[in-house]
Amino acid sequence: MSDASSDTGTMDAAETHPWSEPFRRFESWFAEAERSEPADANAMALATVGPDGMPSVRMVLLKGHDEHGFVFYTNYESKKGRQLLATGKAALGFHWKSLKRQVRLEGEIEKVSDAEADEYFHSRPKASQIGAWASQQSRPLKGRFELETRVAQFTAKYAIGQVPRPPYWSGFRLKPQLVEFWEDRPFRLHDRLVYRRNAAGDGWTTEKLFP
Repeated sequence: MSDASSDTGTMDAAETHPWSEPFRRFESWFAEAERSEPADANAMALATVGPDGMPSVRMVLLKGHDEHGFVFYTNYESKKGRQLLATGKAALGFHWKSLKRQVRLEGEIEKVSDAEADEYFHSRPKASQIGAWASQQSRPLKGRFELETRVAQFTAKYAIGQVPRPPYWSGFRLKPQLVEFWEDRPFRLHDRLVYRRNAAGDGWTTEKLFP
């Protein structure tokens, strides 16, 4: 995406040249994070809720983002996969310490298409593809030897030719209803700007919050 106006990515710039949606602002901040973060600028906290109402959070990696949403991949039979399929809702959190910035998102979850999942799966190293078959994610493991044995079994099985994508391994897209941009300021007088999707789903409203 591109924007005709010049922008530094700061909240002050947002007040001077407000954007009507949050995606270009995220793209600007993410590009800066990729240049400044020492590792994994695409790392994000993924929060889900179980059937007992207990929240659960873990770190995952962002693998795609545009105006349609934020994409990550996982085992659908894992704890997070089962919770996401059950509720259809999640929250994401980015923290870029080098920039003293955070982005928080809340929204609905949908599955990515088989074509998207296949394309990403086959872009991964073969060892990672084998790992997707070998790991029964979130299930009890007797010991490291059990995992290594399964890796050896699937390495032998798919020694020749392309590794197929497991039917239980795919991606999710979070379609945000809320996006909050947080930026550090002196004396804890931080800047917070929230985008909320209109009820009709055809636009966004913005609101500044007290820090």
